[in-house]
Amino acid sequence: MKLSTPRWWYRREGAPMPLTRFLLRPLSLVWAAATARRIAKGRPADLDLPVISVGNLTLGGTGKTPVVRALLARLRARGLQAAGLARGYGGSEKGPLLVIPEQHAADQVGDEPLMLAADGPMFIAHDRVAGAELAKRCGAQVVVMDDGHQNPSLRKSLALIVVDGETRDGEWPFGDGAVFPAGPMREPLAAGLARADAVVIVLPDGLDAPDPELVALFAPKPVLTVRIRPAGPPPEGPLMGFAGVAKPWKVERALKAAGGQVADFAPYPDHARLSASDLAFLRDRAAALGARLVTTEKDFARLSPEARAGIATFPVVAVFDDEAALDALLDKALRRWGRP
Repeated sequence: MKLSTPRWWYRREGAPMPLTRFLLRPLSLVWAAATARRIAKGRPADLDLPVISVGNLTLGGTGKTPVVRALLARLRARGLQAAGLARGYGGSEKGPLLVIPEQHAADQVGDEPLMLAADGPMFIAHDRVAGAELAKRCGAQVVVMDDGHQNPSLRKSLALIVVDGETRDGEWPFGDGAVFPAGPMREPLAAGLARADAVVIVLPDGLDAPDPELVALFAPKPVLTVRIRPAGPPPEGPLMGFAGVAKPWKVERALKAAGGQVADFAPYPDHARLSASDLAFLRDRAAALGARLVTTEKDFARLSPEARAGIATFPVVAVFDDEAALDALLDKALRRWGRP
């Protein structure tokens, strides 16, 4: 969903615009009911293939894609043919198809699948069953389904939900618990948590451990913690950053925390496709500041080859604090199929 994420969504108390939130509540009830009905009517297909679902309970901005990437890398390190599967949000192709970076563009297959396809097999399909079947025919031994928690079409061997661990400065990952559009929730917390096998909390910079009050919400589910870290140092010299992600302010903060000299930063809506005038503005602003343009890998994937000239990326990786706990969850999920 291409929207500028409201910061007030993530405040539990004293959030601004109370009248707006009050007026949006009826729409939230409709959204929650429709989601619950769709999930209840689902008849998950069992393809005799382990499916690891990575999803969230809120509308983006949790660090889910780096977690998907880390899981695929860990499964491939075991010698498994692990394939990613996504809907391909933002792309024109409905699939099922194998994403080939040299042949496809973000406006065809979506920015996140295009980015993940650089590491290994990545499939997109509006029909996730058809996508998983194609992955299996292509040799996949396990599928990691991105953004699959509210999709009931496939039987899941392991269902993980990713939660933003930001609880500072009055922010709370679920706000006051309101469902979209009155809040960030895709569905009520209790309903979504009931279908999860474990929770992955993404810790923000500066926090050594998640908020105990947050962890207590998920008991008795296993809770893993993960950190999104720079894959390397940011470019040297003054930087003009920009990002079209759900929480662009986190990209700016991460650049600064990594030692980047951020002279200015331009936020855009999630999955935003920058126009020629947007790019001209960014280049002019960078030139005026004597700065270099820098953005996320996801944003870079949406740019045309011509537009990428002179723009650096700031790649990040997800690092699990307890890899043994992660392996134990993966072992349990794969055991039924005799996978190593």
